[in-house]
Amino acid sequence: MRPERAAFGAFLRSRRDRLAPSQAGIASFPGARRVPGLRKEELALLAGVSVDYYSRLEQGRQLNVSDEVVDALARALRLDDIETAHLRDLAAPAAGRRVVPPDSPQHADPGLLRIMTALDHLPVLLLGQCAEVLAHNALLGAVLGRSFEPGSSFIRYLLQDSLARERITNWSNFASSALAAIRREVARRPNELRLQLLIRELTKADADVARWWEDHAVHDYASIRTRIDHPDAGPLNFEIEILNSPLEPDQHLVVYTAQPDSPTARMLPILASWHGPGVVRDCPV
Repeated sequence: MRPERAAFGAFLRSRRDRLAPSQAGIASFPGARRVPGLRKEELALLAGVSVDYYSRLEQGRQLNVSDEVVDALARALRLDDIETAHLRDLAAPAAGRRVVPPDSPQHADPGLLRIMTALDHLPVLLLGQCAEVLAHNALLGAVLGRSFEPGSSFIRYLLQDSLARERITNWSNFASSALAAIRREVARRPNELRLQLLIRELTKADADVARWWEDHAVHDYASIRTRIDHPDAGPLNFEIEILNSPLEPDQHLVVYTAQPDSPTARMLPILASWHGPGVVRDCPV
């Protein structure tokens, strides 16, 4: 069984398990139920495929999956747009995709760096593939209590650094959402060795992370609210916005915004004055 086909089948099973017949708009088939959600027969009926064909999909034995079948499965499983895109990525054959070695360098997009400089009054972070830190400003380090070296892993900090759990009060939601975004990235680049090594490390190191990964939740990099319990500045409430460049779609400018005239907005200039001017830190070129 090819790894990408195993991932395709596992995602189908996870989405099937969460959907009851009533939610899918059908009557439950007769007989004792041994699954929490839809039976294979019920989903096959909804998707318009044979039970044998659907079984091969879940078992990773069906090498080719048409766009029409993917769309039918997405409709039957009531997938949202991100989940549907994820399923389509998993269905795409990985053969012929370039294998990217773990040490391939990434370079920050100059346009995103200029935006970061203009937003120096807010905590800002620039992430590349695999949530690798490409740049950040001093205010972000002041808020999170950590300075991130260029090339370091933000997801590794988020999931493995005890300070992240201590300072981010909604850590569980924040961390699990970040991992779900990494899952989306894994499907887009199944031959990315860095991602494979990173996921192996993260899931082995923490039971919560392993459980979240097995849940097969998937998100895109998107806006999220977070609250920071700062030891000196007190509680800080942010709405995190994500900006992308069309030239570098795999780079994400993460901006910690605050409501105007809020306690957080009034505290940020004070916090910045304690830690000196914001300096963008770019990765080496």
